[in-house]
Amino acid sequence: MKTTFATVTLCLVLVMATAFPFERKGASSPPKEKRVQYAAWDDVNVLAHGLLQLGQGLKEHVDKTKLQMRDVFTKLKVFNRTVTELGQESRRVRAEGEALRARARGLEDREGSLLNVTAELREKAEEMRQERRTMSERMSRLEERVDSMLQGDAVLPDMNAAASNFSDARNIQLLLEAQSRRVDDLMERIRLQQEKLDKQNVRIRTLQSQVQQSRQRSSSVRTGGEGAQERAEEQGDSPIVMAVDCHELFLRGETTSAVYTIQPLNSEPFEVFCEMTTDGGWTVIQRRQDGSVDFDRLWPAYEKGFGNLNGEFWMGLEKIHSIAKDGGYILNIKLSDWGEDLASVSFPIQLGGAETKYSLQIQEVGTFSTLESSLGMDAVSGLPFTTRDQDNDRKVDVNCATHLSGGWWFSNCGRSNLNGRYFQSPPPKQRHQRKQGIFWKTWRGRYYPLKSSTMMIAPITMNRS
Repeated sequence: MKTTFATVTLCLVLVMATAFPFERKGASSPPKEKRVQYAAWDDVNVLAHGLLQLGQGLKEHVDKTKLQMRDVFTKLKVFNRTVTELGQESRRVRAEGEALRARARGLEDREGSLLNVTAELREKAEEMRQERRTMSERMSRLEERVDSMLQGDAVLPDMNAAASNFSDARNIQLLLEAQSRRVDDLMERIRLQQEKLDKQNVRIRTLQSQVQQSRQRSSSVRTGGEGAQERAEEQGDSPIVMAVDCHELFLRGETTSAVYTIQPLNSEPFEVFCEMTTDGGWTVIQRRQDGSVDFDRLWPAYEKGFGNLNGEFWMGLEKIHSIAKDGGYILNIKLSDWGEDLASVSFPIQLGGAETKYSLQIQEVGTFSTLESSLGMDAVSGLPFTTRDQDNDRKVDVNCATHLSGGWWFSNCGRSNLNGRYFQSPPPKQRHQRKQGIFWKTWRGRYYPLKSSTMMIAPITMNRS
């Protein structure tokens, strides 16, 4: 810019020099007539035009510099705001970390107190067992004395002494029974305490994981590195801390019914819909509600799963097996008709693998109610799954999935099918069409298409918590 200004100054000097007349004087030369010299008009125009262009260029340069300075100031403001937000986020993360650590310490203290209570209960139970053995020995000796008296092997005391012995024996027997009940009660309390300890351990592990994630997030905020934050998120999603079912998510503090990711033992992670109740978390494996999904599908679809987890869906036989393959789970089925009446049935189940055609077995054999009998009576010995291209039902000459619709644990085609066609009310008039719908024979009959059905599973221990 200094060079440009110097150029302008030189041009102005030249203009002034050529615009005014001048004369040359010498000592020996005689005086001459003065001559006036003027700059040419074209030169003046060219010089003026150049000055105008130079001024315009200077103005554009100044405007551009102003815009650049304005952009710099804007970026500085944004940077200052970002630094402030990062500071606030850092403080918030530190506060969350402190709260989580305090909560974890509280749970650890509670776990210690529970361990102390459990140890005391075990000591009491051991004392009660010792007393029970002592009372049993005393009872045995008294029985021997009574037997000897009745058989005449010993000298019989007077009648008052005999009555007293019988009274003592009866009192000891009552005392022994009371002690047995106390021992059983203590054992039940110990079992409940152990279950509470297990829940506390799960919560403590979850809190420790959250504390670790909070520390990593705090570190990433302080350093401003996105890579560190991504690593922290990846570690937060690590399969090591992933729940095996929805009930474990409930124990970790999740109370909202929604889609979550779980990972059963020896399985890959997958998404499920969790129905959270006040008692625990249920893993939903099937839902019918509006007919938006076609359930008349072949074996691969039923094995892998299909539908929308937020609407109608079938979770998939492989995934159900990965959760309930070892038993210890209860299947709950909820039904509704077009009059808004509701019904539900529950079974303790075990689901076999692909080699058994995903056979469903009711584990506890007992007397089934009328409502339960549509599935329970058939599945006591195990029912394999059947689709149109995999005929595994007990009907010899008919494929129940072809005769009816959808895939199901069929026996003889007539008791239940919750994966049939969805019929809006009123149902079809033809009988052969109505029996292809969703039905539960022992509730509304084989030819009544139900309005909705939901199947979900949870650990049996949930009902004992």
